[in-house]
Amino acid sequence: MVGPDEETVSWREVLLETQKQLVEAGQAGEDAAREARWIVEEASGFSSVSEFDGLVTVRGMSRHDAMLGRRLTGEPLQYVLGRWPFRTLDLMVDRRVLIPRPETELVAGLAILEIDRIASLHGTATKPLLVADLGTGSGAIGLSVAVERVGTRVWCTDASPDALAVARANCVGLGRPAERVMLTEGSWFEALPVDLLGELNVIASNPPYVSADDALPVEVADWEPHAALYASDRGTADVKTLIAGARDWLSPGGALVLEMAPSQTKPMSDLARSVGFVDVTVHQDLANRDRAVVARVQ
Repeated sequence: MVGPDEETVSWREVLLETQKQLVEAGQAGEDAAREARWIVEEASGFSSVSEFDGLVTVRGMSRHDAMLGRRLTGEPLQYVLGRWPFRTLDLMVDRRVLIPRPETELVAGLAILEIDRIASLHGTATKPLLVADLGTGSGAIGLSVAVERVGTRVWCTDASPDALAVARANCVGLGRPAERVMLTEGSWFEALPVDLLGELNVIASNPPYVSADDALPVEVADWEPHAALYASDRGTADVKTLIAGARDWLSPGGALVLEMAPSQTKPMSDLARSVGFVDVTVHQDLANRDRAVVARVQ
């Protein structure tokens, strides 16, 4: 796409040309500058602008042009790069899974707070806390829990074998925490071994919660997996399934942590209370929108 003579052109010049092409494609200047840097960093292998004075290579230029070409067609930057940060992790991502978002980082953080609360109640007990991340996708929530809280065993489940393949690849990169992660295929609670009934301390999920009538940005609707985005019953079907089934799987004092649409938090909180959850609370995302519900069992 840029086509420089790799013997005479520096990555800094490629950076400026990349930014120019992104602006011409309709991106705002600040966004174009940021994305151009990420693309050039990935293509060059450099992690600092101070290194961009180095000359481009044939291989690096080919990688750059392929990534820029994909981005100019509208493919999300995260898929173009093939990875994206999530809390302490650098996750592999592609079109088989949703792009990890700050809203889901909130959910992972809430799950970890619940783990800490339950651990404090257990005192010096050495038994690991049991956690399930249902509909794990890339593994973002469950793998974050495994890495950030060593006293856990985590089940990451998904109905999509393609999504589980991505989660498995991300699990491989964890090192020792991967020994405490189990990946299982199936729809919601069907993916869990029956001996976990009444034993899980925390269940967390970012389920599909978009209604078919909702308008999504083109970059989301055209590229991200619809099975992980849309749910029937105005986007609430899967959330309702999780609320209805979670109490049977949670141990006394356990918690359900769910991401959902802002308009869903009140009716889903009411539903949680109606099926016996207590201490049901709504939490806001970084944009001050209601985004997650935490519901505990006695």
